[in-house]
Amino acid sequence: GLDPNRGSSHCNWTSCRRLASLPLQCRCLHTTVGFLKKKTATENWWLERHLKDPFVKATKQQNYRCRSAFKLLEIDDKFRILRPGLSVLDCGAAPGAWSQVAVERVNTLGTDPAAPTGFVLGVDLVRISPLEGAVFLPEADITDPSTLRAIQSLLPAGKVDVILSDMAPNATGIKDLDHQKLISLCLGLVNVAQSILKPKGTVLCKFWDGHESRVLQNRLKEQFQEVRTLKPQASRKDSSESYFLARLYKGK
Repeated sequence: GLDPNRGSSHCNWTSCRRLASLPLQCRCLHTTVGFLKKKTATENWWLERHLKDPFVKATKQQNYRCRSAFKLLEIDDKFRILRPGLSVLDCGAAPGAWSQVAVERVNTLGTDPAAPTGFVLGVDLVRISPLEGAVFLPEADITDPSTLRAIQSLLPAGKVDVILSDMAPNATGIKDLDHQKLISLCLGLVNVAQSILKPKGTVLCKFWDGHESRVLQNRLKEQFQEVRTLKPQASRKDSSESYFLARLYKGK
């Protein structure tokens, strides 16, 4: 199983895990009745919103591992960043929903025999359930040099066409600190891209709004010809998350 203390780098997996843990939370004993009522009210609100969420329902209907799949589907439907034959690195891959989308879109299983077959590699700090058509590198830190070497050894020709990142640090609840930690993760990813991203390649990375977002945006603009800020419909309105889509990598 997945260890919640390991620090999954996939924020939507945190949401899925929270839902699974609700019964345990409801059985917890608290020191005051007031706190118990507050906790229960919060849980009831979260559960009610979750069950009404059309993307949650669609996730079950279409057998995706998490609702975050629809964020990537929406972005790819509009910008066509995933195409048959491309190689993809999915960072913060757990529980594997983005890898599921990538497997379909780059044709890793050869579902379309007339199209070229692609390659999908997923990396996360935690274990990931096996997925046909994808290779997973679990319990690996994307910023660790040994992880980079492992990634290069697994990739066809040691390079990728697309880097996807739905990574996020464990939230502390302190907005500015969480924002800074995620920006640091993304900046580290840009450094990794310099070693493994093909010329004219693409990076799609999640960030949380804050004063350092422009630092990341400017860094991407230095490395890519085109940088867009996206907020998919599947990203909840009350969430501070957005995505940078950086295309046409300038590197050699």
